[in-house]
Amino acid sequence: MKLKFTPSARAQFLGGLEHIRQDDPSAATKFRGKAEEVLRRLEKFPNSGRPIPEFPDLPHREVIVRLYRFFYRVSGKTVWIVAIWHGAQLPAGPDD
Repeated sequence: MKLKFTPSARAQFLGGLEHIRQDDPSAATKFRGKAEEVLRRLEKFPNSGRPIPEFPDLPHREVIVRLYRFFYRVSGKTVWIVAIWHGAQLPAGPDD
């Protein structure tokens, strides 16, 4: 499996890192390392994330790294990170 970010998910990830970096640069470095560790695990175990509780019928799953939720879907031999939200945010519904 390969791991890829959609352009919007990459922007969300980098934005989250920048937000953390503004308050504590070392925390941003630790968060990035932990996120990379968790996401690399998806390359071997793509179904290890849980279904998204708010949308159990969607083919997407999520993993949580500290306060951030990484939403992903598997397509062929690729794990696509499609969105990253802070835990205080709620994802938009499928029809929103």
